Amino acid sequence: MTAELPAWWEPLLSRARTAATADFTALPLPDDGGRASAVLVLLGEQPGRGPDVLVLQRAASMRNHAGQPAFPGGAADPGDADAAATALREAAEEVGLVDTSVQVVATLPPLWIPVSGFVVTPVLAWWRAPHEVYPQDPAEVARVARLPIAELVDPAHRLRIRHPSGYVGPAFRVRGMLVWGFTAGVLATLLEMGGWYRPWSTDRVEDLPVAADEPTGSHGDIGSGQTPVR
Repeated sequence: MTAELPAWWEPLLSRARTAATADFTALPLPDDGGRASAVLVLLGEQPGRGPDVLVLQRAASMRNHAGQPAFPGGAADPGDADAAATALREAAEEVGLVDTSVQVVATLPPLWIPVSGFVVTPVLAWWRAPHEVYPQDPAEVARVARLPIAELVDPAHRLRIRHPSGYVGPAFRVRGMLVWGFTAGVLATLLEMGGWYRPWSTDRVEDLPVAADEPTGSHGDIGSGQTPVR
């Protein structure tokens, strides 16, 4: 049911329901199906602040994706009924999200990340009953944050990042975080679909900081501490 969704969900909802893989990437899905995984694109709203999106920052000590901002998510387990179940389970494990506080709205098309072999399905959801969330395991997640859509679309917060491989893609610098790679790409597309896009200078290109140097398109994408976020 979607009757209780805030008005700002349109036109995103209609666009998301008819979206195709090509709307997000030029890469076709692999013939072997890839390694199934899912991420939760959780949109909420705080009084007087407008819509926002939940992200986490990987711990700096992790071997893969260290310190990188990401949507909650990960690889599918055999017991997961579908991509939504994977995304919600991972969000519970990573940040303590209660699945009954969430309304799954749409399953976006699967996206292939060649460097990892994952085929990632973004699950779009409405956080209808926000509650405190925080890193469940500091060795894996350093921080949880709600990023306001208004700040993400601010031209002053947008740029493109050049990876050492030569890859150049969209990025956001907001609230002390550099969001890039897979997460930034999905966000950039959804901001356009949602009618939130604001023109910005695509000439602003910066090299990826050494500390953030992870494989292009990595889908584990923001400080330390366990201050709850709600």
